Amino acid sequence: MSNQPIIDWPTWTESPPGRYVLAWEQSQLDRLVSDMFGYYALQLGLPQLDALRENRMPCRGLVLDAASGASAPYRLPGQDSHGAADTGRRHAPPQRETLWCDFLDLPVESQSVDLLILPHTLEFTHDPHRLLREAERVLVPEGRLVIVGFNSLSLWGMRQSISRRGGHAFVPAAHDLIAFTRMKDWIKLLGFELDRGRFGCYRPPVNSETWLARYAFMEAAGDRWWPIFGATYMITAIKRVHGMRLIGPAKVKKQALAPALNPVAAPNAP
Repeated sequence: MSNQPIIDWPTWTESPPGRYVLAWEQSQLDRLVSDMFGYYALQLGLPQLDALRENRMPCRGLVLDAASGASAPYRLPGQDSHGAADTGRRHAPPQRETLWCDFLDLPVESQSVDLLILPHTLEFTHDPHRLLREAERVLVPEGRLVIVGFNSLSLWGMRQSISRRGGHAFVPAAHDLIAFTRMKDWIKLLGFELDRGRFGCYRPPVNSETWLARYAFMEAAGDRWWPIFGATYMITAIKRVHGMRLIGPAKVKKQALAPALNPVAAPNAP
C-alpha cells in the first residue's frame, strides 16, 4: 500500500478537472444504464456520481466501503473522514438506499445482482483481483458489470505517475492506476465477455478551468484519432456461464440483498 497522500473524491470533484471528469462519466453512465433491465442494481463507491439515476430497476442501491478507515475516499457529503468506519445505514442520496460494508466481503447472495457498477472502485482497494471475484460471485448469469477507471496509458496517467513520485497525486487513487489492457485480461479470466469499451476526457491534465475550456477542441480530435489515450475508460462486460442457455425469462424468486435495500419508488409516483 502506498504511503503517499490520497486526494479524496469530495475534494477533487469540486476542482475543475474533477468536475470535468465527473460530468463526462455521468453523461456516459446515464446513456449506458438506461436500457439495462433486471431487478437488483448496485453501485460500489463514489456517491458523488449517481451511476444508476437513469436505470429503471426497482431495487437500486449504493454500497460504501466501511473498511476504508480514515482515508474514507467515498464518504457521503457532510460526513467527516472518521464516519466511514462505522457500519449500518446512513443518509442516502435521493432515490438510493445506502449500505456500508466491506467491498471484499459483500453481504449479498451469490448470483443475485443484475447490474453492478464499479466507478473507480478498483483504484482504492488493496486487492482488485478479489474485488472482481466478488463481483463475479454476486452477479447473475448474463449479469452486467460496468467498470470506470483512470487510464494509465494517457497524459493524465503520466502526470499521476510523476506527481505521486513527488508526493502530490493529481487524481484520487490510493494505488497505481490499472491499464485498460490489463483490466480486459482480468475480467476475461473470470469468465466475463467484454461487451463494449469507451474512452473519454482528452483534454490535458491541467488544474485551470480556463485552460480546460481552451482545449475543448481536443475532445472530438481525441475521440477520432487517439481514442485509447483518453483520461478515463468505461468497460461493460457480461457474465457468461459455460454450458448455460437462456430460453425464456427467469421466474425464480430472488431473496433480498439486505434488509436495507428496498424497491425505489417511481420518480413520478404520487
